Amino acid sequence: MLNPGLVAVASGLAAQAAKVVVELFVRRRWRPALFFSSGGMPSSHTATVTTLSWLVARQEGVDSSVFSLVLIFSIYVVFEATGLRQEVGKQAELLNDLMDRVIATHHLDHHRLRELVGHTWLEVVVGFLFGLVFTALYLRLG
Repeated sequence: MLNPGLVAVASGLAAQAAKVVVELFVRRRWRPALFFSSGGMPSSHTATVTTLSWLVARQEGVDSSVFSLVLIFSIYVVFEATGLRQEVGKQAELLNDLMDRVIATHHLDHHRLRELVGHTWLEVVVGFLFGLVFTALYLRLG
């Protein structure tokens, strides 16, 4: 079996690629730059830590200290992605709207803030399922 960290990174990269595919099929837009973005469907953060948690549990056992560490780390990553980063995105959206109004009246040059930086709970659930499926396929094929 490959190192769980490497498989987890592969799971996260596959989830990032899935964002491009979801955008193509749901919104009918080809946006390959989404591969390098944070936020969006599915949550690659959640897919990565789900794969890591499962493989460490399988390799080290759920009673191990390493699994406890990975589980706490994984929970933190998911809550950070849905909490703090989601709020930062909402603030960016509000600031962008405000700046659009100021720019329209004062003709200023302005670069928009990134609004898609966090995850909704739906994106996290889909990321979790993505991580489970990715790991199951890896274990079956490996």
